[in-house]
Amino acid sequence: MKFELAGAPHQPPAASVGGVMRQVLYALVPAVAAHVWFFGYGILFQIALAVGFAVAFEAIMLKLRDRPIGLFLSDWSAVVTGVLFALCMPPLAPWWIAAVGMLFAIVIAKQLYGGLGYNLFNPAMVGFAAVIIAFPLELSQWLLPRSLSPGLPGLLETAQAVFTGRLPATLDWDSVTGATPLDQLRTGVRENLLVTEVRSAPIFGDFGGRGWEWIANFYALGGIYLLWKRVISWHVPVAVIATTVMISMPLWLFGPDTNPSPAQHIFSGALVLAAFFIATDPVSGCSTSKGKLVFGAGVAILTLVIRRWGGYPDGVAFAVLLMNMGAPLIDRLTRPRTYGH
Repeated sequence: MKFELAGAPHQPPAASVGGVMRQVLYALVPAVAAHVWFFGYGILFQIALAVGFAVAFEAIMLKLRDRPIGLFLSDWSAVVTGVLFALCMPPLAPWWIAAVGMLFAIVIAKQLYGGLGYNLFNPAMVGFAAVIIAFPLELSQWLLPRSLSPGLPGLLETAQAVFTGRLPATLDWDSVTGATPLDQLRTGVRENLLVTEVRSAPIFGDFGGRGWEWIANFYALGGIYLLWKRVISWHVPVAVIATTVMISMPLWLFGPDTNPSPAQHIFSGALVLAAFFIATDPVSGCSTSKGKLVFGAGVAILTLVIRRWGGYPDGVAFAVLLMNMGAPLIDRLTRPRTYGH
């Protein structure tokens, strides 16, 4: 009898990298649809630009490194990086912001470290941190949500604004330079206004920013889908959200006039996006169960610290990058003991 010989692994993996990445993209669809409803078509242009530049930079670097282009592009990791980066961009951000962000994300943070599986830092967050430091003015030009806007731009008007920098006739600069809820809250507290006074502004909704709170809900819905499909584990999302509540709840109960509520922290900004889609990165995050809990708690603590005392209204990207630096040490300290040792 003849037996076929083959090298390890002898059992195929249950899920391929490409399959996992596609599940992440499916999970983001409801939040992208909500983003379009509340802030117009700009997010679709940002996604197309970021994904296009990400794939182009990935192909160029693979060619320069003499690696098989088709094999690595088919893992969809560059597409996921582009989409996560785009979800952090203002809808009418100029096209070259995506080019610069993907240059840092794909070329510097990913390919120069050896490609997927070898990057120390989350590529999407490296790209976002680079552009928010270099171009703070362009990154502050957010549209008002649909219910507060005089008129969201259509497809052609959005394309005109993104590629030429000229605003549509239905918009003025006051419509695209309004502070985000987190920025307005931080500025108001620093000017000794009460939280209740700041939250009386129409940009705030029931428990977060108007429009933002619903987008965060859809991020959470996508995250639950990833949990159900076992693409991610519960450790990081639970640690991020539970730590945010445990820290902000006592401060809010004892000083509600000077401290935002836990719901305000969770449903404004990118905290829910980070909890389910960014901090769960299996490459740049932790791999042990205890390490994931520590990693998620660290992301929440650093985010709250940066929001309170930092120079940026939402510190999620910097919190994730700082925890990426400590992930190898956290994994070493939380490694399960081998039986008998």
